[in-house]
Amino acid sequence: MTICSSDEIIDEFELLTRDAGRVQQDTLRKILELNADAEYLNRFNLERRTDAKSFKSCIPLCVHSDIESYIQRIADGDNSLVLTGKPITSLSVSSGTTQGRPKFLPFNDELLESTIQIFRTSYAFRNREYPIRNGKGLQFVYGSKQVFTQGGILATTATTNLYRSCRFKEAMNDIMSQCFSPDEVIFGPDFHQSLYCHLLCGLIYSDEVQFVFSPFAHSLVHAFHTLEEVWEDLCADIRDGVLSKRITTPSIRQAVSKILRPNPELASSIYNKCLNLSNWYGVIPALWPNAKYIYGIMTGSMEPYLKKLRHYAGHLPLMSADYGASEGWVGSNINPTLPPEDVTYAVLPNIAYFEFIPLEKPKGEEMENNSSIHYVESEPVGLTEVEVGKIYEVVITNFAGLYRYRLGDIVKIAGFHNSTPELQFICRRSLVLSINIDKNTEKDLQLAVEEAEKLLAAEKLEVVDFTSLVDRSSDPGHYVIFWELNSDNASDEVLSSCAYSMDLAFVDAGYVGSRKIKTIGALELRVLRKGTFGQVMDHYLSLGGTVSQFKTPRFVSQSNTKVLQILNTNVTQSYFSTAYGL
Repeated sequence: MTICSSDEIIDEFELLTRDAGRVQQDTLRKILELNADAEYLNRFNLERRTDAKSFKSCIPLCVHSDIESYIQRIADGDNSLVLTGKPITSLSVSSGTTQGRPKFLPFNDELLESTIQIFRTSYAFRNREYPIRNGKGLQFVYGSKQVFTQGGILATTATTNLYRSCRFKEAMNDIMSQCFSPDEVIFGPDFHQSLYCHLLCGLIYSDEVQFVFSPFAHSLVHAFHTLEEVWEDLCADIRDGVLSKRITTPSIRQAVSKILRPNPELASSIYNKCLNLSNWYGVIPALWPNAKYIYGIMTGSMEPYLKKLRHYAGHLPLMSADYGASEGWVGSNINPTLPPEDVTYAVLPNIAYFEFIPLEKPKGEEMENNSSIHYVESEPVGLTEVEVGKIYEVVITNFAGLYRYRLGDIVKIAGFHNSTPELQFICRRSLVLSINIDKNTEKDLQLAVEEAEKLLAAEKLEVVDFTSLVDRSSDPGHYVIFWELNSDNASDEVLSSCAYSMDLAFVDAGYVGSRKIKTIGALELRVLRKGTFGQVMDHYLSLGGTVSQFKTPRFVSQSNTKVLQILNTNVTQSYFSTAYGL
């Protein structure tokens, strides 16, 4: 294929976004024409109409539970036109990290094409700022198990649906985003062996690496934390030209051995660079001197990993990847110089039909400094009807059989690019912590942890990862925050202060009031053994997930018994807050 011109891609994007309202109407019409015979649409008497007014008046807003029975029929082998105008032949599996139960979502060729368009667009804007030539990347990407449902439908993670596609591979070559590692490594059955070989391949081709990528910031941090532990073994492999015995999967071993040759000079260079690092600061530019940036999703639940990732990145910029979900894509990062905390996403108006539910805080709560209030909803508005500075929940209608589907994401309108809005991701709308009238989200939890982390900094300690639980085993119920620290040297005094600090950091009026009158008990901090969250990740991988898609659950429900068992059996210390009195 001809290498894409960044200028051509940007010109195409500019044309689409100049009249985003018209493009949206055309996109909805195409979706409804393609799927006019779908049972779901006919159930609501749309009667093959394709205009927005008819569509919104007939088809209700929905969440996954509303369409789960339709998707299950597809999984069970119903090849009639259930959700789309042609049978669905593959399903994506969401991570299911919170409830412990993944969910199926339809996947088709149109969704693949929209993914390619999103990637092409963000690549063009990235490449304008940070040009790469003959570009290849150190990419920590992983396929997952590919299983067939009872009805013979392929079910795997959304990322694996991409990586297994020849069309997707061609498109990645087209935008100079190839991975150094062989497919056998990407699709290896053992994540730990694949990660080791990603690092090894990246070091073998270290001078050619022009960017570092993984879908999520978590897996980037995990990769370089692993490098800290295995760097000497990697040097030995490169020096001798013999792959470590830890790689036991024949397909991986054979593929990597083909590219591994004795190179004592390279091994010595890597060895000396690692020895001269100060606590692994700047390891990425030290070992990959031609890397221009580090790329991956860094918003939402990934924000807590940014501090550690910046430590590994040194002077290299962190760049947040595009905005989407297993349900479909929304927008591209066209401002790659913005730090992840400020990143915005320009909506591509031709990849889906978008609506936005306006969310307003109730009267009297407008100035509350938290994200956990029950919002007052208004009727959904169209893509070009949103207002700068206001917040909305995203609703998507895509080519794969989701109609007026509520994503559950809260976004803020940061501005417009031509006539398409630029979104800033705020948080997931779903509550994380709630016992009675209190309502605290994932973002509120993150802010509380960050407040307590300030107390750890003086002792050179940091939170490796965290999650939470509502404990109702005693009356009154209380919040439990699980922490894994980078060291076992934290004093009881500091950890008690951290529990106190987090308790006060939840500023939701319902929580504060309930704490004061003792209808919610004292917050509890449970400190975990090192490696506990690694066990949690391994558990999800054993269920068929992939580390490319893994997100540490910020809240664990009582029904998620296996994860709770892992957490509780690894608790080493427990501290109750003394805020609000005993």
